[in-house]
Amino acid sequence: MKELTIKNLNAIEAIQRKQNDNEFYIKPVVTGSDANQCTVSFIEVPPGNQAFGYHYHEKNEEVFYIISGVGSVRTPDGIKSVKAGDIITFPAGKEGAHVISNASDTENLVYVDFDTHNVPEVVSLPDSNQVMVFGSHIQGTFNMEK
Repeated sequence: MKELTIKNLNAIEAIQRKQNDNEFYIKPVVTGSDANQCTVSFIEVPPGNQAFGYHYHEKNEEVFYIISGVGSVRTPDGIKSVKAGDIITFPAGKEGAHVISNASDTENLVYVDFDTHNVPEVVSLPDSNQVMVFGSHIQGTFNMEK
């Protein structure tokens, strides 16, 4: 059983992530070691960058709350503009595919990423034709055959 935890966002060190030509920063606030059914991270995306690449989850849902800045979200239905105060929900499956990009030339895009935490999980990356698999004791990225 997990224990009650209290964390201060200012005490959590940001983790820099680089993917292709993009960089962003993650502050994992609630992790799998804190809770069984959800994770929460604060994400900061510098101007001209995006976070995580275009993807969808087979089992997990995500909810983003935009704290500051402006962005665009690529979805199967096209590009959607987002701004501070917006809440975006991404269902599991192909219909929830997304990538968020910073649309500002000067201001960071900052949002909270709330996720369900179901394992095992398969994350599909349609643009690179790859899948990532996460389990309680396994993690890996695999290329898919065309």
